[in-house]
Amino acid sequence: MNPKLFVSTAAVALIGTGTGQAQSKPKEEKPMNVVFFLVDDLGWSDTGCYGSRFYETPNIDRFAKEGVRFTNAYAACHVSSPSRASILTGKYPASINLTDWLPGRLDFPFQKLKNVQINQHLPYNKPTIPTTLQENGYHTAIFGKWHLGEDSASTARQGFDLHVPSGWNKGWPNKGYFSPYGLKGLKDGQESEYLTDRLTTEALKYIEENKDKPFFLYLSHFAVHDPIEGRPDLVEKYKKKSDQMIVYQNYAYVLEGDPDTPFDEKSYRDHEGYRIFSDRTVKIKQHQDNVEFASMVESMDESFGRVLNELKKWGIDDHTIVIFYSDNGGMSAANFYSPDRVIQDNKLDKAFSTSNLPLRGGKGWLYEGGIRVPLIVKWPGKGLQGVVCDVPVTGPDFFPTILDMLKIKTKPELQSDGISFTPLLKGETKIDRDAIFWHFPHYSNHGMQSPGGAVRCGDYKLLEYYENNTVQLFNLKNDREEQHDLVSSEPEIVNKLREMLHNWRKQINAKMMEPNSEYKVIP
Repeated sequence: MNPKLFVSTAAVALIGTGTGQAQSKPKEEKPMNVVFFLVDDLGWSDTGCYGSRFYETPNIDRFAKEGVRFTNAYAACHVSSPSRASILTGKYPASINLTDWLPGRLDFPFQKLKNVQINQHLPYNKPTIPTTLQENGYHTAIFGKWHLGEDSASTARQGFDLHVPSGWNKGWPNKGYFSPYGLKGLKDGQESEYLTDRLTTEALKYIEENKDKPFFLYLSHFAVHDPIEGRPDLVEKYKKKSDQMIVYQNYAYVLEGDPDTPFDEKSYRDHEGYRIFSDRTVKIKQHQDNVEFASMVESMDESFGRVLNELKKWGIDDHTIVIFYSDNGGMSAANFYSPDRVIQDNKLDKAFSTSNLPLRGGKGWLYEGGIRVPLIVKWPGKGLQGVVCDVPVTGPDFFPTILDMLKIKTKPELQSDGISFTPLLKGETKIDRDAIFWHFPHYSNHGMQSPGGAVRCGDYKLLEYYENNTVQLFNLKNDREEQHDLVSSEPEIVNKLREMLHNWRKQINAKMMEPNSEYKVIP
C-alpha cells in the first residue's frame, strides 16, 4: 500500500496551552469515577477553545487547559442515535444495524434508493459501558437524553441504575426547554426555569449521594439540540453583543448539495427562500450569530462548570475522569423532515443553529462539519494537561479507552470496533489503527444529498455516494475545508481507499440500500 497514505495518521501536537506534564497523582489509590458529559448537536467550532468568537464558554476553555484536547475527534455518525450507540457499545453503527436516528426517516418518492431498516433499540445482547461497570461495582446513572429505544425499561436493561427523566426516551425535550417540562421523574421548577439547569441540579445531587462510591455519570444533555430556545437572560446578553459585531461581508448562507449536481455561485440568486431546491441543494449557515443558540451554548457551559465545581467541592476531582464530547456536528442546515418544508425568513433562527466553519457542511452530512466534533479528556494522575492532540479518534474508542483507564480487563465478548486512545492521553504519538469508517444507508433530514459512506486514512478522506457510485477525495491536512476534490489527480489513493471501505463493509456485514420502485424525478 502506498506509504504516503499513512504518513500522518498518528501525528500529535503538544501546544503550549498548559504544562504538557502529567497531572498530579491522587493522594491515595481509589477507584476512578467517570463523568461523561455529552452535548447534543454541538459543532466542532462552537466553543472558544475550538475557535468560536461569538459563543462564550469559559468553563470548557479552562477545562481544555486541564486535559487533552483533540482536534481530529469524530462522531461515528452525523446524526444522534447511531453515534450514541457507538459510544456505549464500542461498535460502529453498521456493526449493530443502528445507522439512523430513531425511529428513522420515512421514505419519499425523490429517493432513488430505499432507506435500510434498522434496529429500533440498542441491542440487548451487546455489552455496554454501564453494564460492564456495574459488573465491576460501579453505580451508574443517565441524566437527560437516551434516544436508543422506546422500551420503558431500556436504560435499566442497558446497565443504568437511574434514569432522569424516567421513561422519556426520545431525542428531544417533551415540551421544550422551560418548566413545566412534562417529564416523569424530573421536578418542575418555576415557570422560567431552564431544562439544562434543572438536569444539572439533579446530576449534582447524584454526585453528592455517590461521592464515596465509584460511579459512572452519563450527563447527556438535550441541549443544544432544537427547539432553539435560549435562556432569556443570556439571550439578552447576546443581543447586545450581536449589536456590537462587525457586519459580515460574505454570504450568510451557501448552497450545498449532492456532488452529482454541481453549481456555481451565480446560481445562488436563483435560489430564493429556505427550502430544498429542485437541483437538490439546500442552504448552509455561514455565521455564528444566532443569539438564541448562543444562549443555549453558554448555559451548557455553565452546566459543565457546575459539574466540575461539584467534583472539586467533595474532593473527588482527583480521582474522577471527565470526558467532554458531542454526538455529531452542529446544525448548520435546517431539519427538512419533509421535502416540502419551507422556512419563513423570520423563522431562520429557529431552524438554523450555527456555522461549522472552517469545516464544510453540518449535521446530516459526511463532510467534516457533520462528523468532526469537540473532545476533551481529563485523566487525573495519568493524563497530560493542557495539550492538543491531532491523532484521529472516534466514537467506538470510548468503550476500550474507559475500561483501559479503569484497569478493567477486557473479556472476549467485549471486543470493540474501537481502539483505546489512553496512550495519546499520556503523550504517545500514535495508536495502532489504519483507518476510521462511516456508513449511512439513509437519506438525511438535512438535505437531499445521496446516502453514502466514508473512510479517513492518514491525511486522506474518501467519500462514496450510493446513488451513482460517485466519490470525492480530500487531503485534510492541506484542505480541512474539503474544497479541492483530488479524485482526478490521485487515482491510486482513490482505488486503495475505496477498496478499504468496501472490505470493511463486507467484514461487518453492513446493510446496503435497495432501489426504490416508487422513485420519481423532482419536477
